[in-house]
Amino acid sequence: MRILVAADKFKGSSSSAEVAAAVSDGVRRVRPDVVIDSVPVADGGDGTLAAALAAGFELVPRTATGPTGEPVSTGFARRGDVAVVELAEASGLSRLPGGEPAPLTASSRGTGELIAAAIDSGCTQVILGIGGSACTDGGAGLLRALGARLLDADGEELTEGGAALASADSLDLTALNDRLAGVQIVVACDVDNPLTGPTGAAAIYGPQKGASPEQVEQLDAALTHWSNLVGSQCRDLPGAGAAGGVGFAALAVLGAGMRPGIELLLNLVGFQERVEDAELVITGEGALDEQTLRGKAVAGVAAAARKAGVPVVAVCGSNRLDDDRLREAGIAAVYALTDLEPDVRKCIAEPVPLLRQLGERIAGDWSFTMTATERGVV
Repeated sequence: MRILVAADKFKGSSSSAEVAAAVSDGVRRVRPDVVIDSVPVADGGDGTLAAALAAGFELVPRTATGPTGEPVSTGFARRGDVAVVELAEASGLSRLPGGEPAPLTASSRGTGELIAAAIDSGCTQVILGIGGSACTDGGAGLLRALGARLLDADGEELTEGGAALASADSLDLTALNDRLAGVQIVVACDVDNPLTGPTGAAAIYGPQKGASPEQVEQLDAALTHWSNLVGSQCRDLPGAGAAGGVGFAALAVLGAGMRPGIELLLNLVGFQERVEDAELVITGEGALDEQTLRGKAVAGVAAAARKAGVPVVAVCGSNRLDDDRLREAGIAAVYALTDLEPDVRKCIAEPVPLLRQLGERIAGDWSFTMTATERGVV
């Protein structure tokens, strides 16, 4: 018998690999005969690099500029002429010194440096995962790392960050265009926000990055000015507001294609081929809610498993979806940490023993000698 475990991270608690290991351990305690295949997955945000490495890519270590200018040890993943760059690894919230936000000055430059390093090493396709950003700079820092020049009215180079975009007067893309000749950029993204406005990068995600209401207005105005300077209508496209506007820069300047992050990652790990040999798929993430159904990893895994006719169960920290919504998503059953431990803080602090118990429950509840339909759970 064979189970495929394809769980996303439990944000702030456990990595994708840690979740898979704990659940698998629990299953084996009850059913030691079961063959378990673990596939770390991500939706384009935190964990994208780890998922690529688990899929057979090699890590290329690099030092890049962090969101507030300090050097950070990071890298990109490479297989052949394909590179995977995770924005959060260089320009993410986890890279803020001391966790101190810098909503007006944080930059995406480090992510651009990783893309440049991948291109300079011979990669002709770059997959860019853009979740978990610490910046709202419209992707300007990223573009400058690739060779763009962004000047103010006095012909001086702009300082880093989103607030400085209000002073941008000219944009020279000559060196950038030369560097990107023959290179394809594909963006892995799980949000559909435009660049500006009430559902844009500053309004929706600025507060998560430490921006006050006044700073949100300042950043939104700066992003509007930036998009006018670029001269592109891409600011209203779904995903343009992703990662503080990096989505906009990728679409409008890099000519990137944008695809659901989970779709890209499942292709990288060969999920469709691996699921065909499975009799059950276990997926999961920290919280199952309506956002889960909008391009997140769990929904993508469930959809891919459904195509193969393989039943899916989910593990999570907490579940806010009713049975009808779960059924629509193709999830036959949910196992939540809060079913075992009502104290959410304990679930976050010590998830591994609880995940093992959920694995034991799954092994006990599911007979792998008959389909989910026969059990009447689909």
